[in-house]
Amino acid sequence: MQQQQQVFRQILAGFLLWTAVAGLGYPQPAESQPREQIPVLAWYGVSPEASAVERYIELRESGITHNLTFFSTEDELAVALDAAEKAGIKMFAACPELQSDPEKTANRFKDHPALAGYHLADEPGRASFPMLGEWARKIQAVDDKHCCYVNLFPNYAPLWALGTESYREHVRLSIEEVPTPFVSFDYYPVVEEGAAPDKRILRGTWYENLEVVSDESRKAGKPFWAFALTVAHGPYPIPTPAELRLQVYSNLVYGAQGIQYFTYWTPNPETAGYDFHHGPIDFETAKRTEVYDDIKEMNREIKNLSRVFLNAKVVSIAHTGGMIPQGTQRLEKLPDGITTLEFEGEGAIVSVLEKEGKSYLVLVNRDFKNTMKVTIEGEPGLLRVLKDGTMVPASVYISTMTVAPGDILIYCRENQ
Repeated sequence: MQQQQQVFRQILAGFLLWTAVAGLGYPQPAESQPREQIPVLAWYGVSPEASAVERYIELRESGITHNLTFFSTEDELAVALDAAEKAGIKMFAACPELQSDPEKTANRFKDHPALAGYHLADEPGRASFPMLGEWARKIQAVDDKHCCYVNLFPNYAPLWALGTESYREHVRLSIEEVPTPFVSFDYYPVVEEGAAPDKRILRGTWYENLEVVSDESRKAGKPFWAFALTVAHGPYPIPTPAELRLQVYSNLVYGAQGIQYFTYWTPNPETAGYDFHHGPIDFETAKRTEVYDDIKEMNREIKNLSRVFLNAKVVSIAHTGGMIPQGTQRLEKLPDGITTLEFEGEGAIVSVLEKEGKSYLVLVNRDFKNTMKVTIEGEPGLLRVLKDGTMVPASVYISTMTVAPGDILIYCRENQ
């Protein structure tokens, strides 16, 4: 009898929570459209030759918020900034004059409404850090309202390129010597060892790279931005939606506060030196590929789930599976508020985030080819966060859920 009463109380508590949160059966959409969102940057964005308002509107409609295009002159940049402003896109400035005469160039563009900041360098070695620091300070002396931006190597770069004795030292010294408000690095984890899709593998040091960057950024009190690959070249295949999700969600659960796509506009393979093909916008025709639609859907999810990830603090992060990735920690205990957590599959990322008095448990299927089963049960009051950003009581779902390749499950509880 006592057990029946306990079950009844749990059902009643779930029903009352459901009526309060979901409006007698319908999730409340009020918070599903966040006022702010995780920024999404197009690297090699709209081509300089295509700097028309319509192309920047097309960029915005894909869900991208920021654009980085490398211009031959500052006058080309000025045309693009005007087009971007009309389309509601923010721009990182990049042109030769920014380096040859940084003060004059920053003074010309600092009041432009579309300006987000200034791009200084991609993948610099340690020897360049003092120069980059001086360059950034020259710009900031003229414009202290817009940031300077440097993107770092991945950890699979050789030590001679890094210029340091370790990758961690490379990241730490860049933070100390180059005054940027956020840390940025690139890493493209999915490579193919053959033509067939089943030959695609994950690079073994990806999560170790995330561990290092997130840790060093946290120590410095700075956010970090990370990449997802969206253009095929060399050993990197055309990304599937599952591969795209795995990259984006892995970055976000480690605390990334910006997502960057390499690339949006497919670079000219003849001048770039790589066989670039099948980016979201095709080089030869300037028309969309299917990858455009894939990033549009991905960006919709990023926007809807910014209520979870934007400005969230990473409390803990761990991995499950027969073999966990290099440089990571195995999940040793259940997160607070969870009474059962079991997995069937290759493995998961288990991330706990805190934001505005709430704790979020985010589970990522680390397998981009196969589904994963998760059995999860929690204390009364546990909510499930849906892909549109709404919340419903977790109790209205069955305990064992199937997670698509590279996809996520998100749960929320009020902090005690």
